[in-house]
Amino acid sequence: MTTDLKALVLFSGGQDSTTCLALALDEFPGQVMALAIDYGQRHRIELEQAQKIADMAKVPLKVIDLSFIAQLSPNALTHPNIAIDTPPVQLPSTFVEGRNIFFLTAAAVVAKTHHIPYLYTGVCETDYSGYPDCRHAFVQSLNQSLNLGLAYNLTIKTPLMWLSKAETVLLMQRLGKLDWYAESHTCYEGLRPACGKCPACLLRLKGFAEAGLSDPLCYQ
Repeated sequence: MTTDLKALVLFSGGQDSTTCLALALDEFPGQVMALAIDYGQRHRIELEQAQKIADMAKVPLKVIDLSFIAQLSPNALTHPNIAIDTPPVQLPSTFVEGRNIFFLTAAAVVAKTHHIPYLYTGVCETDYSGYPDCRHAFVQSLNQSLNLGLAYNLTIKTPLMWLSKAETVLLMQRLGKLDWYAESHTCYEGLRPACGKCPACLLRLKGFAEAGLSDPLCYQ
């Protein structure tokens, strides 16, 4: 059993989790592990890109199967027949009910098993889609519950919680890892090159524009 690890990064291969991976490595060089989740997502490309970035970062990547999540509720990220939509006064069709509850709970168990004290996740309240499981209050509450339920002192770190996408981009530039974004996957359509038109692509491009930098990711 590995005992010299200090940080576990919940890793989707997306822009935010890639930033968290860079931050964790900056804080704990050589003591970081990444965890990717197979939750029955319709676009398997994100798991492939997660492995590519983990290889670039020279960190071990563990992939676990939580594909039962896709059976719990209809949403556009696990059901290809559901359109990507952002209706007014409602959550987007891309909201996966309970996803971060399951992700963080599973990650906490992995962290305890490996004696890892810090768990990084890229959730954010600043530039986000209104997902309730990305809020600061939720993470704090779940962190307390997990520590009680596991009898383990784990700290869930959310370094991007109050940052805009532009601020996240500039942070990655300061870390000297902006090139990692070329392999990250954000596009809700599952395309590489990315579509550049879905809500995720538009938010990402807006962040780069406000940061005054070019996105190294290829777009159609």
